[in-house]
Amino acid sequence: MKPIEATNDFVVKFANVNGSGSASANALFAKAILRMGVPVSPRNIFPSNIQGLPTWYEVRVSESGHLGRRGGVDLMVAMNPQTWKEDLAEIEPGGYLFYDSTKPLPKAKFRDDINVIGMPLTAICNDTYTDPRQRQLFKNIIYVGALSALLDIDPGVIAELIGEQYKGKEALLKPNVHALQLGRNYALAKLACPIGLRVKRADAVGDKIFIDGNNAAALGCIFGGATVAAWYPITPSSSMAEALQRHCKRFRHEPETNKARYAIIQGEDELASIGIVIGAAWNGARAFTCTSGPGISLMQEFIGLAYFAEIPAVLVDVQRGGPSTGMPTRTQQSDVLTCAYASHGDTKHPLLFPEDPKEAFEFAAISFDLADRLQTPVFLMLDLDIGMNERLTEPLTWDDSHRYDRGKVMTHDDLESGKEFGRYLDVDGDGVPFRTYPGTHPTRGGYFTRGTTKNAYAMYSEAGPDYMYNMQRLLKKFETAKTLVPKPVLTPAERPARFGAIFYGSTSAAMHEALEALAAQGIYVNALRVRAFPFQDEIADFVASHTKVFVVEQNRDAQLKTLLVNDAGINPASLIPILHYDGTPITARFITEAVAERVRRLNVQPLRKVAQ
Repeated sequence: MKPIEATNDFVVKFANVNGSGSASANALFAKAILRMGVPVSPRNIFPSNIQGLPTWYEVRVSESGHLGRRGGVDLMVAMNPQTWKEDLAEIEPGGYLFYDSTKPLPKAKFRDDINVIGMPLTAICNDTYTDPRQRQLFKNIIYVGALSALLDIDPGVIAELIGEQYKGKEALLKPNVHALQLGRNYALAKLACPIGLRVKRADAVGDKIFIDGNNAAALGCIFGGATVAAWYPITPSSSMAEALQRHCKRFRHEPETNKARYAIIQGEDELASIGIVIGAAWNGARAFTCTSGPGISLMQEFIGLAYFAEIPAVLVDVQRGGPSTGMPTRTQQSDVLTCAYASHGDTKHPLLFPEDPKEAFEFAAISFDLADRLQTPVFLMLDLDIGMNERLTEPLTWDDSHRYDRGKVMTHDDLESGKEFGRYLDVDGDGVPFRTYPGTHPTRGGYFTRGTTKNAYAMYSEAGPDYMYNMQRLLKKFETAKTLVPKPVLTPAERPARFGAIFYGSTSAAMHEALEALAAQGIYVNALRVRAFPFQDEIADFVASHTKVFVVEQNRDAQLKTLLVNDAGINPASLIPILHYDGTPITARFITEAVAERVRRLNVQPLRKVAQ
């Protein structure tokens, strides 16, 4: 089997044991390639326990800028005997296996169609270090050093990154640099370097930044005017609250007094957290919570209160595998229906679907304007892949001239002048009433909020017409939301296309690569990225203009497809679900093969006439 040869276009996967200290070494490897001007997209696939179970770190190297998972592995760094068989199976024919050869393995343990590179890492560590923990930790740096020789990575770049990581900590800096050099020197002396996979300096990164979605969303909340956050720790959203604390220390302290101008509260549970958010928002603060699917489940009753009492609130849902505890450290798009119809009774909530950290920042910021304008909960739908994995993205930008949209708020002067105030009165025909902040006026403002039925003037009422008035007005408000939420983005095919595809969120990067691969096979597909719910008319028009439309999702039950049928009135026969839900981020190869297979089924050839 001819060895794979590729420059700046390959996939490296590290198979390690959780708790072995490999994560920082693997990230060092990815960032070194990035610093050489070559785009990378790393993904950490880790277990939900503290240590001992398998963990993987996959690095997509792509000078052309493909940031989704491709599928398949060109170089497997196999450091975990537990997963040896499945790790071996992922390697592409002609690919490479790098492993610890301290203990010889029988030939039956390998594949004939791959290239095996053995290095006695454990033996090297045992000869060099006496402390067991050092042997484990420096083993990771040693294999990074070896990879720098095998892949032709500039060792000076890695050493520079180590220097930045341990700046001012000479006791840690020198041993790490020594371990790096130890691995590189061994590889140069004993192994065939470089192999067919190589890293060559390029200028393909430009001014892009490397940031994870939780970090970016936390910044977006700050720039969007949030002053109150309440949360309860839950994977994979906890790092957003932690990032918020760091950013608030930079941006939300009075320069003169260093006094904090924000409140971040860890509630005793998710129910308390959303209650704090709703209370703060009712008082006029911009408030939010960050959580995941199980947290949303616990918040349902309070979400219904905010919807029916019409209190703005922002909920950031960093989705993970469910149901129940599910897969806490795996990614899915599995909360779409839960959030769209959260709480009992007839409810509908706006959802925003960012595709990357840049949109996580932007959508987080605008979600507070939307919540205030519509006086309702708004959900920012991240997932673990966006939230916890660092991604190369365009710089985050902010317009300093932006003015927050607080929506329809009556002032003391408005009330004093005799303007009619009905807390739930639709005066403009858009379904959105005026509100007042508590304390606006001693006698004419709103002071109490109830979750029971009421009339347009907030007086308790169980009369059917009053209830129906409010429920219909809430529907009208949801129609108004269509004009405010981000519109879908069309990616037209190069040639006229019979087929369409709808996708959203973190699927985007793999989807765009799949569209290129499909076009190379002569399968042309127009693609529409949905960015929000409620759905605009453009989505129904897009479906109507195609024979069939593939709906690409990362869940089992085709939740976006269900929402399209229920709320956009689309004929389900027009939609073909493409579903990926094993907990790992979807790959371009999966989408390409799934769509191509279904296209072949749909392109039925006419039967030939049999001669008589």
